[in-house]
Amino acid sequence: MHLKLVLFAFFSLLSLTNPVDLSRIRTAYVEASGNESATIALNDDLVSVAKTDNKTLVAFKGAVTTMMAKYAKGIKEKKTFFKEGAELLEFAIAAEPDNVEIRCIRLSVQENVPKITGYTKNIEEDKQFIIENFNTIPNKNSKDFVKGYISKSEAFNESERQLLQGS
Repeated sequence: MHLKLVLFAFFSLLSLTNPVDLSRIRTAYVEASGNESATIALNDDLVSVAKTDNKTLVAFKGAVTTMMAKYAKGIKEKKTFFKEGAELLEFAIAAEPDNVEIRCIRLSVQENVPKITGYTKNIEEDKQFIIENFNTIPNKNSKDFVKGYISKSEAFNESERQLLQGS
């Protein structure tokens, strides 16, 4: 009986402490763009994220996994990283199709991958979704992340940026 209580307490504490901090992941994701060591470090931070976790974290894991393809050795490893990452991103979108931040994460991937990957078909759809739903983002950190991406994205023109920056 005593062992069961100890195990219950241990697993209860584990479930309360999420080692992956979403605010830190947002910042690290921006820093990882075009930076191999930052991408690898962020990938390591997200390795424990599973499909049952927060779907925004799953989307970040997917995006970073696609970024790992750039630094992989050999075509087979590149394809594996990219396919796994795209599948995680699509899983997150299917689970939370109205999540603006997840749509922004997918846009950031699709806007920056080589066209040869074929993973660019949702750019306009995600851009429109973000424009139409930007003001529904409930979390300030999430809204700031999306706003920061919009300010640098080539998908948005200057008038769209101005419209959303004032929100």
